[in-house]
Amino acid sequence: MRPEPPENAGPVREAHRFDEARLDAWLASHVDGYTGALQVRQFDSGQSNPTYWLADRERAYALRKKPPGKLLKSAHMVEREYRVMRALRDTLVPTVQMVALCEDETIIGTPFFVMEFIQGRIFWNVQLPELEPDERRAIYRELVRVLAAIHAVDLDATGLSDYGRPDAYVARQIKRWTQQYLASQTSDIAPMARLIDWLPANIPGDEATTLVHGDFRLDNLIFHPSEPRALAVIDWELSTLGHPLCDLAYACMLYDLVLPRIGGLAGVDFAATGIPEEEEFIAQYCQLTSRQAVADFTYYKAFSLFRLAAIAQGVYKRSIDGNASSTEAEMAGAAVPVLAGMACKLVGIEQA
Repeated sequence: MRPEPPENAGPVREAHRFDEARLDAWLASHVDGYTGALQVRQFDSGQSNPTYWLADRERAYALRKKPPGKLLKSAHMVEREYRVMRALRDTLVPTVQMVALCEDETIIGTPFFVMEFIQGRIFWNVQLPELEPDERRAIYRELVRVLAAIHAVDLDATGLSDYGRPDAYVARQIKRWTQQYLASQTSDIAPMARLIDWLPANIPGDEATTLVHGDFRLDNLIFHPSEPRALAVIDWELSTLGHPLCDLAYACMLYDLVLPRIGGLAGVDFAATGIPEEEEFIAQYCQLTSRQAVADFTYYKAFSLFRLAAIAQGVYKRSIDGNASSTEAEMAGAAVPVLAGMACKLVGIEQA
């Protein structure tokens, strides 16, 4: 039976069109069992690397590529995404099966990879309004379990020991996102300037290195259609070797805020909703990872908010340039000063 596109995949947006005939020919020569009659749709989510639903006569796939236009250095590394997901196929981290990687820009304009298409649930609103309290609790417990599994990956066994530098992760990340922010800056934002000065001067001395996802949040997991079980972790663009508490702090940011579209957990009645409080979330993570305590967590949260603000600034700049991969990209511009202001408040930086 010919696959039908999912509801969240529509016509390819004008700025992201490519030569479908060339892609069809490439798939025919690089994908075992490809049966032709290519269908292409674009998913309506995704702020960074545009993602497409593909199908031949019998099977559905997903394609992820770099966005068109001039890109910031080291951004949108779909080649790294392909490598890490392929490496994780035999681990406890739920992972999409990789199909093929194409680094030839002449096929559809940028490098891309093709993976299996997984039919499941993506929870865009972190308050999970469509679920019952016990279901919400189970989903969050699975979220923590998957994060712990990522940080437990054996780097030597998976061939990922050279996936990034094993030292000074936070310092390098601050430098990277400062550069990315300044390269995409469209106005002066005082809280961002203060963070750029304060963060590198106050890095905690603790050093730890694991695989880190880099963008670990609820909507980057695909869940089973009816069970509280993750089928795949997606969007590995920012993954590398780094400090695991950066991933944990990033996942916990939503306890402090509410964002457009995905919501947040600030002000939630945890007892009534079944969603675990932040302390319980962290305690479960520590139990699963045999970590005794989480030190300097406000610093890691402030860093995570700063990085998210820098990412949002890049999304907004691409929306101005006309090649952002989401129709909601312009909303990101308004989020930058809010996120930076929250980070300053967390660590007591004077903003006046």
